[in-house]
Amino acid sequence: MQSLAQFLQPPATPLPPKQIQSTTISNCIKFSRRELAISTSSSVLLLLGSQAIEPLNLSRARADELPPDNPDKTEPEQEPSRKIEYCSNQIVTKRAFLEVSVDGEPIGRIVIGLYGDSTPFGSSRFSNLVSGAAGVSYRRKDFVRIMPNYVQHGGLRSYGVDAELAKNTGRTTAIDNLVDEWEKQSEMCEGTKNVATSVSLIVRDPSKPPPKMKLVARGGKLEIDQEEVGKDVNGTEFTIALKDSPELDASALVIGSVLEGMDVVEKLGQVKTVKENTSSPYFRAAKLIGDKRAVVAERGFNRPYSKVKITNCGLME
Repeated sequence: MQSLAQFLQPPATPLPPKQIQSTTISNCIKFSRRELAISTSSSVLLLLGSQAIEPLNLSRARADELPPDNPDKTEPEQEPSRKIEYCSNQIVTKRAFLEVSVDGEPIGRIVIGLYGDSTPFGSSRFSNLVSGAAGVSYRRKDFVRIMPNYVQHGGLRSYGVDAELAKNTGRTTAIDNLVDEWEKQSEMCEGTKNVATSVSLIVRDPSKPPPKMKLVARGGKLEIDQEEVGKDVNGTEFTIALKDSPELDASALVIGSVLEGMDVVEKLGQVKTVKENTSSPYFRAAKLIGDKRAVVAERGFNRPYSKVKITNCGLME
């Protein structure tokens, strides 16, 4: 009976694998803290390395799948090249001359090359005024401003005899498309536009703020229109840069450059002028309260004491 009971007694249940493993490790292996830290960091680095390899291989595979002629890569390069071509490819299409005198004494001739391809409207405007084809001309008109970096011609008046002569020939002294060409030049060309020897037409008054959009009523409807800015500027005043003049970029359209007679322009720059007095506290106070005497005085700043005139002008064959 005793042997039968021993036979019928169930065998001892084996330990689960996890318990055996933990028991074996705890009994047989003992790690120090330093060894455990090294082992843990190595495992983490191995795990991170295996995960980083897979995205790298995936990105290489995607790069290999891209076609060689990818239009997205070449498209951004087209705009800068177009800008460089527009700004640097200034071809002289016409040549004009100005003969200048100071207090009746001739000082020489200035030859100007006009950029008819890049600024067709501005170049045509200047050539018509030089040749007299517009019904009026720069002949016997004065230089009204001499600055350290440039000299400025007064152009033609928008009223009186000049305007009447232009009207008789079907011409107008309105700015028309000059502002559009100036905006295009400002957008396409980076850096200073009015560099030394540049000839430019003044297309807006730099002392006035840029135009703003406003609502106007036309035909019983509200429309968005642009405010008129620079009414006193008629696009006939021009400047010749003695040095790089970035201050002109906000108001002047470059239409050409001096080819010959830059020494004559330098003589103009040496003519004595009315000194600027904007730093005076009396002037600043008068300007602040809107005193008309301050406005009149400001117009006289940098004006030459001598009469500087264009005695003759025209186009060259």
